[in-house]
Amino acid sequence: MSWLPEDFTHPVFVPVPGTTLHLRPIREADTALDYPAVMGSRQRLWEIFGPAWSWPKETMTREEDRIDLLRHEREIAAHQSFNYALLDEEETALFGCVYIDPPERAGSDGEVSWWVVDDLAGGEVERALDALVPQWIAADWPFQRPRYLGRDITWQDWLALPPA
Repeated sequence: MSWLPEDFTHPVFVPVPGTTLHLRPIREADTALDYPAVMGSRQRLWEIFGPAWSWPKETMTREEDRIDLLRHEREIAAHQSFNYALLDEEETALFGCVYIDPPERAGSDGEVSWWVVDDLAGGEVERALDALVPQWIAADWPFQRPRYLGRDITWQDWLALPPA
């Protein structure tokens, strides 16, 4: 049985209220935008995601990022997991990502996490994304018990849960 209903259609464009930014599924072609965003915020992202995902490695190359984005693009197409890029109107800059994944740990039916680049951390855009994501998940995704990693549960507490 799939973690999503067979007839589920994932959103392809999600405006972020109060900003000129939007979310859309990430693509391999976004590597030129993603790589500088990730590596420019690598230390903070490692502090958030490193213990759980071992990402992003200090030595990650542009080619490794391209391969990772190709994997994400294929997983999105197969409805296995989702990575949404936070982009400007022209899609010339990437400012963060939202991940929507099947549960790895017991107690939820979807696991959601997100980040913004260092320049936006703690600011209006991050606050807008923090407000949007739970509302968007509740409105457009078929989860009864979504878990917001690093938000409603610490990463450390999540890692201590039994596998799903």
